[in-house]
Amino acid sequence: MATVSGYVEKIKYRNEDNGYSILTVSNGGDAYVLVGTFPYITEGDFIEASGREVEHPIYGDQIQVERYELKAPEDTASMERYLGSGAIKGVGAALAARIVRRFKADTFRVIEEEPERLAEVKGISEKMAIAISEQMEAKKELRQAMMFLQEYGISMNLAFKIYNEYGSRMYGIIKENPYRLADDIQGVGFKIADEIAQRVGIFTDSDYRIRSGIFYTLLQSVGNGHTYLPQEELLAGASELLHVEPSVMEKHLLDLQIEKKIVVKAEDEPERHVYASQYYYTELNTARMLHDLNLRGSEPESEIQRKLEHICAEEKIEPDEFQIQAVIEAVNSGLLIITGGPGTGKTTTINTIIRYFEQEEMEILLAAPTGRAAKRMTEATGYEAKTVHRLLELTGAPADTGDTSVMHFDRNEENPLDADAVIIDEASMVDIYLMYALLKAVNPGTRLILVGDVNQLPSVGPGNVLRDMIDSGMFNVVKLTRIFRQATESDIIVNAHKINAGEEIPLGKRSKDFLFIRQEQPDAVINAILTLIRDKLPGYVNAEPLDIQIMTPMRKGALGVERLNHILQEYLNPRSSSKAEKESGGTIYRVGDKVMQIKNNYQIEWEVRNRYGIPVDTGTGVFNGDIGIIRSINTFVEELTVEFDEGRMVDYGFKQLEELELAYAITIHKSQGSEYPAVVIPVHSGPRMLMTRNLIYTAVTRARTCVCLVGVPGMFQAMVDNGIEQRRYTGLKARIREMMDTGQQG
Repeated sequence: MATVSGYVEKIKYRNEDNGYSILTVSNGGDAYVLVGTFPYITEGDFIEASGREVEHPIYGDQIQVERYELKAPEDTASMERYLGSGAIKGVGAALAARIVRRFKADTFRVIEEEPERLAEVKGISEKMAIAISEQMEAKKELRQAMMFLQEYGISMNLAFKIYNEYGSRMYGIIKENPYRLADDIQGVGFKIADEIAQRVGIFTDSDYRIRSGIFYTLLQSVGNGHTYLPQEELLAGASELLHVEPSVMEKHLLDLQIEKKIVVKAEDEPERHVYASQYYYTELNTARMLHDLNLRGSEPESEIQRKLEHICAEEKIEPDEFQIQAVIEAVNSGLLIITGGPGTGKTTTINTIIRYFEQEEMEILLAAPTGRAAKRMTEATGYEAKTVHRLLELTGAPADTGDTSVMHFDRNEENPLDADAVIIDEASMVDIYLMYALLKAVNPGTRLILVGDVNQLPSVGPGNVLRDMIDSGMFNVVKLTRIFRQATESDIIVNAHKINAGEEIPLGKRSKDFLFIRQEQPDAVINAILTLIRDKLPGYVNAEPLDIQIMTPMRKGALGVERLNHILQEYLNPRSSSKAEKESGGTIYRVGDKVMQIKNNYQIEWEVRNRYGIPVDTGTGVFNGDIGIIRSINTFVEELTVEFDEGRMVDYGFKQLEELELAYAITIHKSQGSEYPAVVIPVHSGPRMLMTRNLIYTAVTRARTCVCLVGVPGMFQAMVDNGIEQRRYTGLKARIREMMDTGQQG
């Protein structure tokens, strides 16, 4: 066992999550390398440590610290060194020397007890003297706080957040109600707070614990798309989490209402719906703004038809009765929904509406929820279409929040969109958050036209906005149902409509764009997929292998995303000495890999670079479902660069890699709003609740040129027959009807 003491000259490495550090310590003569876990330490600190001497094969002699103590410097040389180390802001080496020369061994006592005397030193004002003293005290308090929080297994990053949020109040909060952390601090959920509470010794039937557990269960349901839960279902879920009887929990719902954390609505007596307040009021305000937009124009229908006939003659368009109706409604509606499946003329309808508005010299804005969908819209219309986020001028979260999952739009009720009409494609993908943000930026009098296929899977985020709007019966809705002649030549489109109708699909029929390859065993399915991706499909659809997308219903299992990505990476982008790679969280990321962003990050910056690497466009935000290619990995600066659609280059620090996953294969849910030259879909056994009609319908309609299904024909037909849709508990339809009823009464 070796014991050393000295100053921390340099922190060579530090893991901010657990405090594991490598330090260089000097006592004026000898220097030592200390390795261990230090809850809080800074360069300039004086440390006395004991531990085992070891020899690292690369870094040489080290001391693995088992015990240590941070001490206040005792001799004048040590005091000067500490003050001049940079630990105290505004005090450099020269000023530190003058302070110690003036007060000698009494320096630290003076700073703590008589800080005004520091003004006796040249270069220090009274204000600066107080600031130096406050910094010394704050560092002392912070060190004590870190030590205290470490006792409860709290990571370094979280400990800093707790201290910054509460200061000295944290001691009482941790000991009395650690569940407050889940409410006040980003990144702390019920489970972390509950672990701390167990270490503190708080009882499992604590009122704080039960209320926090109920609220946590409610918020967790948002991940499944819900904006509320029936009370009975909420209490059953909380009971399973807390191991407390539901009957014990009912009284706590009233407390949560009083705290304004939840709203309880008795909409389907005797069932009560429990909302987290933020979701209830988001739906309520969305309904209010939809009501305000839902105005009616007075342009004579005959005049609209006359102008439309002129446009159709010029553009050589032959619209059907529903498309004509859509144009008439677009002219005379403040809010219009156009819905229909593939091949029913949604794009032609949008183009005709654009031409009509253009002829009327109206300002038109186009947008879609994803970059791929916006790009398709641009190609189909000839007009620039942006993502909804870019349309609303996303700026990310306020810098002081440190929360990358919070968004802020510059376009809102105070700075609305300057347009006569806003057209949103792929509207089924728009969740309640994004619809709320969009509506805030659209003034009454501006036409809002939502276009989408309501039979697609609902949005990844909470809500079922497009379906709720249609089902409310309160808005003008035009349903396009006719499949146009050119579309009937595509088996993708014909079969998509058969799937939607629950009809049998003739899998044995020869087809140029809808293929089924029968394979019974999972490994045989994978071999067939590899052959398609590497050899067969690229030439057939004139695309690169990475442009062809494999989509599977599941994450886990023999044909789930995780296993498929591991195998596909090995075959499509094998390890090479010429390709840098980085392992993180059990995944190897390699230059050339296809990856997906798996959470919204509204603050991360991107740039489009010209061929000389000079940025020509910049912005913020990468979103859940965005797919790109790893272009470089720099281990020196610990950075990985991904190129997303439209040449957007994004630099990720190695600590951010949890936001990425391999995307050779993706879940069908993640494919929404995207279109690919070809898609390959493994079809094998899976849970009935997952293997559904609208899932396979969504997958098939993502293909532009060719769909290849590989697996068991009977399972494919079972999915077509399975019309179960996982229910989403959403209240927008009820709020819309309430708002319209109130408006009519008024």
